[in-house]
Amino acid sequence: MNIHRIKNFVQRNRHNIAVFVLLNAACLICILLVLARVAYTDTTRHAGLIWNLFLAWIPFILAYFAHAISWRRIWLYLVIPVIAFLWLLFFPNAPYMLTDLQDLARAGGVGAPLWYDVIIVGWCSWTGMLLGVISLYLMQDIVTRTFGRWLGWGFVFVISAASSFGIYIGRFVRLNSWDILQDPAETTMEILGLVIDPSLRLAAFTVLYTVFFLFVFLLLYSFSHMLQEQTIRAQSTPEQLASTQPTSAGR
Repeated sequence: MNIHRIKNFVQRNRHNIAVFVLLNAACLICILLVLARVAYTDTTRHAGLIWNLFLAWIPFILAYFAHAISWRRIWLYLVIPVIAFLWLLFFPNAPYMLTDLQDLARAGGVGAPLWYDVIIVGWCSWTGMLLGVISLYLMQDIVTRTFGRWLGWGFVFVISAASSFGIYIGRFVRLNSWDILQDPAETTMEILGLVIDPSLRLAAFTVLYTVFFLFVFLLLYSFSHMLQEQTIRAQSTPEQLASTQPTSAGR
């Protein structure tokens, strides 16, 4: 009986399980690639990517937990706002990993070929990006179910812009998510200074990175829904498909 329930659970949640397993597998491969480089070159170059992957998992776990408990209204208004605040603080860490690609331009690839470093940084960056996209999708679903479709998409656009600003702060100002928790007053004043008097680099980076992240999110969102439509179409009977087709004009 228990085995039958497990089979039913796996069948119902096979896509969710596949995503979780693949993300873990991707992270494991990234860690092994970095460790192999450290062992081969006897240097710690790119070892920081492992820490960045850990940080990228934080918003994913927070979003997954929030989505799991969001179906009960009491949790929706009491617990999820706290989780959402923490998620917002750590969310930029996921797409931030894409900026690690600029490390490839720096000298010091001791003992390892450039193509290997490209694989390491590219794989880690894409894994971090996927963790960010999925966590944003889960949070968007909560907002959409609670406040409606338009506010759900507005949430996506606002978070994309805010996270791009956060990525700039992390990459160029060297502030991180822990700073706002450890020293909120000083960190807030420093961020306000950037907002009040933004540089051209800040504006260009924020706009371009927002557009890029939205493109990736919309592409993956559309692709997932395309697969859902194909599944529904495949499971429909010929009579149901015929009823959805537009009628041709009489001659």
